[in-house]
Amino acid sequence: MSLAIDLATVWALIIAFAVFVYVVMDGFDLGLGILFPLFPAKADRDVVMNSVAPVWDGNETWLVLGGGGVMAAFPLAYAVLMPALYTPMIAMLIALVFRGVAFEFRWRAQGERNPWDLAFAGGSWLAALAQGVALGAILQGVKVEARHYAGGWWDWLTPFSILTGVSLVIGYALLGATWLVMKTEGRLRDRAYRLSWLLLFAMLGAIVAVSIATPLLHVQYTQRWFAWPNIIFTAPVPIAVAAVTVLLLRALANKYDYQPFFLSLALFALSYAGLGISMYPFIVPQSITIWQAAAPPNSQIFLLFGVSVLIPLILGYTAWAYWVFRGKVRPESGYH
Repeated sequence: MSLAIDLATVWALIIAFAVFVYVVMDGFDLGLGILFPLFPAKADRDVVMNSVAPVWDGNETWLVLGGGGVMAAFPLAYAVLMPALYTPMIAMLIALVFRGVAFEFRWRAQGERNPWDLAFAGGSWLAALAQGVALGAILQGVKVEARHYAGGWWDWLTPFSILTGVSLVIGYALLGATWLVMKTEGRLRDRAYRLSWLLLFAMLGAIVAVSIATPLLHVQYTQRWFAWPNIIFTAPVPIAVAAVTVLLLRALANKYDYQPFFLSLALFALSYAGLGISMYPFIVPQSITIWQAAAPPNSQIFLLFGVSVLIPLILGYTAWAYWVFRGKVRPESGYH
């Protein structure tokens, strides 16, 4: 039993890592699409897309790893959550397809008004919103009876899930703006700075709103955050959010190139830590724990050998791609 418990925890950490890496790496990619309508000039849009063109498809590797890991290591959770989230998940996948096609086809279209720009921007908005809605639907809990999903087709759509969806769109947009600060120069960079200021305050408002609403969903969330002695371990999270916010405001005021992006990632990491604090040890909140959902130990051990090779490999080629394409993106160079 101790081996099974340890393996379930290990796999929960692996999947949490994969999902987090996807969120932060594909988040700024989606954020660029969300901000795309704010850059109407074709030259600016070309630079925006060129800033992420060499790495965008590799970023989505982590989505496959996270989703496949849940299916393989926690099959019961996968079987319960997928029927509950069919609509937002299908919407997200369709949106990602449109984004991927837009990366290739927009360079072939002629004229100032490019129809594939709409596919890129619309796909980014829909994918980000669908991910946030799915997160909210999981947090608020799904109906489970006899190890099966027992809810309705529209149970995922609630005021709380809409709040988390909009919040994630704002967060991704902040990542996109600070990515442009790091990767561009001149007039485009200045506009990205101004957007970063506005989006930072919007994201802080979203963090506060979600932080207030989440403990109201279930008494277990309230106890996890505010009951004694839990508050000793949870209090550092909002304190760290405040500290990172001060550093981010300072970085934007001083017009640093790199600090705003990495500090925005730190805000995401702290928000993600708060999500983990709320959910653990449940993988389907208030219904199924990671141990109840875990695959047999032999299966988890077998999969662990593959992941131990796969994750370092993905990290290696991802780091190499970012290193090769480091530096500023200029209008005269790019992806064609």
